[in-house]
Amino acid sequence: MLAACTLRDERAPADSTKTSSSSSGAGGAWVYVSNEDSRNLSVIDGATNAVVATIDVGTRPRGVKVSPDGRTVYVALSGSPKCPPTMPDAECAKKIADRDLDGIAVVDVASRRTVKVLPAGLDPEAFDVSADGRTLFVSNEDADSLTIVDIASGRPKSNVPAGREPEGVTVAPDGKTVWVTSEADHDVTVVDVVTGKVLAQVATGGKRPRAVGFVPDGSKAYVTNETTGTIAVIDPATHTLRGTIVLPPGSRPMGIVVSRDGNRAYVSNGRGGTVSVIDVARDSVLSTTNVGVRPWGIALSPDGGWLYTANGSGNDVSVVKTSTMEVVHRVPVGKSPWGAAIGTKP
Repeated sequence: MLAACTLRDERAPADSTKTSSSSSGAGGAWVYVSNEDSRNLSVIDGATNAVVATIDVGTRPRGVKVSPDGRTVYVALSGSPKCPPTMPDAECAKKIADRDLDGIAVVDVASRRTVKVLPAGLDPEAFDVSADGRTLFVSNEDADSLTIVDIASGRPKSNVPAGREPEGVTVAPDGKTVWVTSEADHDVTVVDVVTGKVLAQVATGGKRPRAVGFVPDGSKAYVTNETTGTIAVIDPATHTLRGTIVLPPGSRPMGIVVSRDGNRAYVSNGRGGTVSVIDVARDSVLSTTNVGVRPWGIALSPDGGWLYTANGSGNDVSVVKTSTMEVVHRVPVGKSPWGAAIGTKP
């Protein structure tokens, strides 16, 4: 089912709130933020920290990724009802899902329009794109599977068992494997991207793993364990847990992004309201900074100078200067911002 393709261009001055004397940003980048409750995608100009467009995409947009060539933005849509953590499972089960609303929205960057929706299994939430831009790897929480989608044909190629309640999806730097976290099994499933074969299942040593981040050379993987407030350090070569990083009390680690130089990893701490900075060489916490209300999605500018967090309950995006870890802007977006991704301006 194709989502409505409407667009609102923002011609007014910057819609952001400046909280520091610094006003510069990621000048050559667009920041894309999915807004789960308002069914749209906010486009932020990295140079001005202003919302320049709002694109309707479909129901419950969450995961968001940019194609390698920067021309397309993909957004995960779900027809499953939204059930807050405080809602009992029995109550959530009474809600009716609309499977016709599931899929991956395809947004054309040049026209800023949703051009189609690709089928991608039941309740797609998070996903990643292959390095050649031809394949999507999508976690389906309601189906306990990873759906592999051929972008050109617009059809799923296969479904791979990926543990109970699969969540975060990340393709390894060498492009040979894709890693999928299982919230309920507390592990990561490693899948061969060509054959779809499960190569390993790695226990994370914590509870409710959410996301995976790799150092650029692929020698180390970090997995966020939400309910235990820890980061699992995994050796991709041996598929073994080699350490655990304990975050400050109250941290609820969700998203993670590693700098291109491989020196730092940044972790959004959800209901903890903070971002923690990890020293990659020492696997230790350098700092933890308050950034907003329930930061979830997290993105880093290509030069590593600017960090963006989608603050779900705050309905805004924090712009953080990484050299000082100071929040220099808060950009109002849609309702319940969930995911964040960065692409180069066309």
